[in-house]
Amino acid sequence: MAVATEYPVQAARGTTARGGTAPRWPGRHASPALATRVLAACMLVALAGCSLPNPYRTESPPAPVPGPTTRPTPPTGEPPNVPVESAPTPAPTPPPAPVTRTYKLGAAAQSLVTQARSQIARGELDAASTTLDRALRIEPRNPLLWIELGRVRIAQDEPKQAESYARKALSLATGDRRAQANANKLLAEALREQGRNAEARTAERAAGP
Repeated sequence: MAVATEYPVQAARGTTARGGTAPRWPGRHASPALATRVLAACMLVALAGCSLPNPYRTESPPAPVPGPTTRPTPPTGEPPNVPVESAPTPAPTPPPAPVTRTYKLGAAAQSLVTQARSQIARGELDAASTTLDRALRIEPRNPLLWIELGRVRIAQDEPKQAESYARKALSLATGDRRAQANANKLLAEALREQGRNAEARTAERAAGP
């Protein structure tokens, strides 16, 4: 059960024994306005206490701000691992076609060859050799003239000299199959006259049918 607080009559009336005004305490007989002011003051004090910083609280460091994103660069001196497409393998180059040619005698050389053959038919071998020498001075690199002179040496029983002329004709008759065949036939005959039959058969096979 609550016990009411009793104040002196002078205090309740706001006067003291000496005749002065005594302070009014908020109590049972306090006005509502005064109570409201006191309550508001207490709330302000409480809010002020909440807003004061706590001296024992440690502030956490601010979170780092992410910078601009950059792509990693490869180390200096090492190229990036980029796949390289292999170049297509070029097609093999076909071998060049063999050079073909046909040797012919000029008008002057042909006239001398015709004369030398007539001399051979008459048995004038030395005269025929001289005539062919004149033709060779006109066309020294014509294999047909060396073949003609080699046949004269076979008729003169000089197979060694005939072999030399046949090989000379082969070295000049590149590309002319007919001239090469005639030169190999002359070489086979000159080798056989020297008793070198194995070499002669090789030359005959090179001459063909």
